[in-house]
Amino acid sequence: MRRWLPALCAAALLSPALPARALVPYVYVPTSEELNDAGVNIAGAAAGLLRIGQIAEARRLGRLAVQLLPDDPRAWLVLAEAELRSSDGNNRSEQTAKAEAALARAKELDPKNAGVWFAEGSLNLRNDRPAAAEQLLKEGLRLDPKNPGAYFDLGNAQIKQGNLGAALKSFEKASGLRQNFWEAVNNQGIVLFEEDRRDDAIDRWRQAVEMSDGEAEPMLALAAALYANGDDSADTLGLAVQALIKQPDYVLAAFQEDQLWGTKLVAATQELFENEQVKGAVQRAKGLATFQSN
Repeated sequence: MRRWLPALCAAALLSPALPARALVPYVYVPTSEELNDAGVNIAGAAAGLLRIGQIAEARRLGRLAVQLLPDDPRAWLVLAEAELRSSDGNNRSEQTAKAEAALARAKELDPKNAGVWFAEGSLNLRNDRPAAAEQLLKEGLRLDPKNPGAYFDLGNAQIKQGNLGAALKSFEKASGLRQNFWEAVNNQGIVLFEEDRRDDAIDRWRQAVEMSDGEAEPMLALAAALYANGDDSADTLGLAVQALIKQPDYVLAAFQEDQLWGTKLVAATQELFENEQVKGAVQRAKGLATFQSN
């Protein structure tokens, strides 16, 4: 049976070929202002991802942000923070070097930006250079004297140098500037216990447990301090068991020391672990612990 083409198709087939026409693709080139706005948005997105712990994605966006904003210290600071947070992984030395390079660029662009000094201080603290960290953090606090996180890092740098009195003041300043800053209150307890102010340490750890809704560190420290004061009640031993369930790494003295626990608190905790009612939880935690010291 003969098939009829639609009229339009038939006309196209029977018409003479049209001359070829060169196609010029239209590519939109954004203005510098639009690129700047995009860079700012990307840097903001990277900062947001850092806040919720999506470090790898934040690092990717941070690197894109500095390409769009090569002269903006804020973009370099976000990238530095992403690289710094990434330095806890397997390629620590490489990521640390990248963080240092980003911070150097940010400082070059804006030496009066307190955030640059804080980030550099944090980097030195992580790399076990507490004296350098202290000086950098103090310079940042001269520019921004109401930053609770910087006071917290400063206290940690001072603990590492054995300057407990100064560390206590820094942690108290941090908790005074930020409501429910349980980490700073917890670290006040660490200092106070080493200074043999056990009752004050216990008070701080009770506060930290309540503020943190039962984080492992203040729970275990509180249990150890109470036990050292002669309290071997079921409530005290239960705190230790719950803490080890939440974070098994705290069973290791090396991990406790990494969290800046002093010798007296570590010894008190090891004594607590000898209690028969806690030994089962201790053995389970040892099997689950993953911390490895550097």
